[in-house]
Amino acid sequence: MLATTAAATRTVAGRVNYIGQMAERPRYYANDHSRDVLALDSRVIEIEDARARPGPPSLEREGFALIPHKSAVADFRASDEVARIHPEEIERLALALSGADRATVTAPGVLRFSESSPDSGRLNNSRPARFIHIDISDPTAKAFADRSRPKDIDRPVRRFAHYNVWRVLSAPPQDVPLAVCDARSLSPSDLVEADAVFDVPGKPEWSFEGLLVRHNPNHRWSYFSNMSRDEVIVFKTNDSDPAHPHHVPHTAFNDPTCPPGVTPRASLEMRVICYWLDR
Repeated sequence: MLATTAAATRTVAGRVNYIGQMAERPRYYANDHSRDVLALDSRVIEIEDARARPGPPSLEREGFALIPHKSAVADFRASDEVARIHPEEIERLALALSGADRATVTAPGVLRFSESSPDSGRLNNSRPARFIHIDISDPTAKAFADRSRPKDIDRPVRRFAHYNVWRVLSAPPQDVPLAVCDARSLSPSDLVEADAVFDVPGKPEWSFEGLLVRHNPNHRWSYFSNMSRDEVIVFKTNDSDPAHPHHVPHTAFNDPTCPPGVTPRASLEMRVICYWLDR
């Protein structure tokens, strides 16, 4: 069952952006959103506070979970400290959660800030994503897994899975939380291929294929209220094994129940690929 009992359910009404009908291929940019080619379909949807559920979501059922995780990083805005300490922490976490044989963090952490923060847009790719998306398509997932596969693996890879590890750095409550969609409520016909373009000033642009999502009333959305920096949302962005949740749509949204004047949300995303090897 996807629904919880009425007594156990706490929801908020959040406005989110699906993709609407388009005659051309969608395209979106990491920094200059004035160049986006998107026809957005804005909807107000019910988003459940999954923290209030009697049975918490799991990676093997919904495709996402809230996980306690303390880090030795003192300042998550210090890129050198994050690079020195955090990838190994995330790899250990991913191995413990997945049971995979190997894990590798594929990129530096991505800092994001809600629009009320002066840091929003000041750094590369630092605004919250305001449309529903899945980071990578199947071809992109395979290409990235092949490219990032550790060189010392000497056995065939029978399965790989990509995860996003999302941590809030600002104090609760969060004005712009992350909403995640139950992977079981998604249909293949909901997905639209799109180009994700990385436009760092002074550097050549590059892109890969991501996925946008059409509205479907069957989607089941969740968020976790009042997150602390000692917990993370871990969610699946691709899994090569069809026996497991495949991928989780996600988006930022304004929490209408959040009081005014709170510290703007700051967050860090880490992306990690897990590999299962033939015995």
